[in-house]
Amino acid sequence: MNFPSFGFGRKRRVEDRHFMVIGLGRFGQAVVRTLIDLGFEVMGVDCDEKIVEHLVAEQLPMPIVSVDSTDPLALRQLGMQDFDTVIVAIGDDFLEQSVITTLHVKDLGVRHVVAKASSDIHGTLLKKVGADQVVYPEKEMGMELARSLTQPNILDRLELDADNSIVEVPVPNEYFGKTILELELRRQYNVSILAVETNGKYDVNPNPSMQLQKGSSIILIGTNRDICRLPIGCAVSDLHAFSGNQHR
Repeated sequence: MNFPSFGFGRKRRVEDRHFMVIGLGRFGQAVVRTLIDLGFEVMGVDCDEKIVEHLVAEQLPMPIVSVDSTDPLALRQLGMQDFDTVIVAIGDDFLEQSVITTLHVKDLGVRHVVAKASSDIHGTLLKKVGADQVVYPEKEMGMELARSLTQPNILDRLELDADNSIVEVPVPNEYFGKTILELELRRQYNVSILAVETNGKYDVNPNPSMQLQKGSSIILIGTNRDICRLPIGCAVSDLHAFSGNQHR
């Protein structure tokens, strides 16, 4: 189902059309390429001329420049004020540069600044200097791997907060041929079915008379504890261990 990884409850910025990505390492390049694929206008910035030359040689449909992002004058000359969102994706080995860049970008009037952090302390510093959103890609990737290993029957999962989630799971064997009404999941487990997926198509707010079939999956919402009471092969500790309490 590919739930968004940046947080379900956060306000989406669909009006943004102009992005700048500062720091073109693996994470920054992934952000750049995805934004281009989605049809947005992007500028890439990195202080390493070799990285810039390499990306320019790829002929990506975007301007790419080599600039010292800790120099506020250089950033102003890039027309920073014209960008809706700036992503500071500077590598983990350059914490000071990351913080200083975030400070200058925000001071130059960019209304939405997203900054990549490598640790809780780094994230705290970024927030203190004005980052509107801090992301922890390495931590999130590690958590996702751990979830896939310990919760093999959960196809996808979205944390709403520390205690509540939306999950996609295969229809358990016990539910084959039964209707949603017969299962009484809300009464027995205090969870609700948001949708049923069959052959890649989602039936949202399914009719209670729908029979669940082998090969389909169900999208559930509820507390982590209640979800793990279902016959889906996970333990309460599996979901709780990766809750928002440990996410940051």
